[in-house]
Amino acid sequence: MIIGVPKEIKVQEYRVGLTPEGVDALSTQGHKVYVETKAGAGSGFSDEAYAKAGATILATAKEVYDIAEMIIKVKEPLASEYGLIRSGQILFTYFHFAASKELTEAMMKSNAICIAYETVELADGSLPLLVPMSEVAGRMAITVGAYYLGKPFGGKGKLLGGVPGVKPAEVLILGGGIVGTQAAKMAAGLGARVTIMDTNLSRLRYLADVMPANVVTQYSTVMAIKEKLPQVDLVIGAVLLHGAKAPHLIKKSDLLQMEPGTVLVDVAVDQGGCIETCVPTTHENPVFIEDEIVHYCVANMPGAVPQTSTRALTQATLPYAMAIANKGWENACAENAALAKGLNIRAGKIYHKGVADAFYA
Repeated sequence: MIIGVPKEIKVQEYRVGLTPEGVDALSTQGHKVYVETKAGAGSGFSDEAYAKAGATILATAKEVYDIAEMIIKVKEPLASEYGLIRSGQILFTYFHFAASKELTEAMMKSNAICIAYETVELADGSLPLLVPMSEVAGRMAITVGAYYLGKPFGGKGKLLGGVPGVKPAEVLILGGGIVGTQAAKMAAGLGARVTIMDTNLSRLRYLADVMPANVVTQYSTVMAIKEKLPQVDLVIGAVLLHGAKAPHLIKKSDLLQMEPGTVLVDVAVDQGGCIETCVPTTHENPVFIEDEIVHYCVANMPGAVPQTSTRALTQATLPYAMAIANKGWENACAENAALAKGLNIRAGKIYHKGVADAFYA
């Protein structure tokens, strides 16, 4: 198969779809890989490294799209890329369709085969291609949240872990999945007092067993969240519904219940956000303040640490990309139920219920 790796063009997105090691693995299997020049520069991978791994370097994204049967990316295509996508071309990337009707309809119109990393799902319900970036985003959520608690950025001026004689900050994490778990580990390690809320009692029991003493679990209800908000300093939105839009657990009116300078980090913003007032921001302009509450809503958080993120992503996606390349997408999906769940759009039709329900229910 002919595989293309274009340079990511989202603002301050430094990741790339494949590492040179990934290119080498595909090339060794007899596949042709074309990489846009400087596609890996942000992650520390030179054109020379890709060429040595077996890739052919092309000068423009158009050349990559024109020749490739399958495009491997990190983020969803942007409007300037829509016209480059060919009918029948396979796109293997994060799409998060439920958050954008424009993107959904553009991909339907393109007649491309859209296989979304975020909906590839194993039999146990886990999302193997979302896990590595969720791990990165969960850990980052605490580091950026702690930073923006600083007074110069509109925060309360609190040190997350406090100091001897001064109590630590209160952190509320909405969602006990991968993002929430990693965020809790980081916050607890810094000495904060952490509450994780979720509606899955089995997950809460597990977290209660494995987390340190400064982390407590609580069943999530609207009332429980509202009661907690006046006490917290940092809120991490870590809610994910597989392929569907995230529910709004914190409404605009709830901001008035929080102390000025409270920080909200909505990691669910890729799927529409679980905080009503959150809208996607960029690494260039990551925060805004509404009702004296600091909002951090960067939609591609792991893009800020591309060395770690790109390696983690490739090691997760490569086995699936290899299956598609070796067998063709139809046979690969027929043989792999997890990959089949990644098929979101094909021949102008939506194949994922969460995406369809987001706009056409």
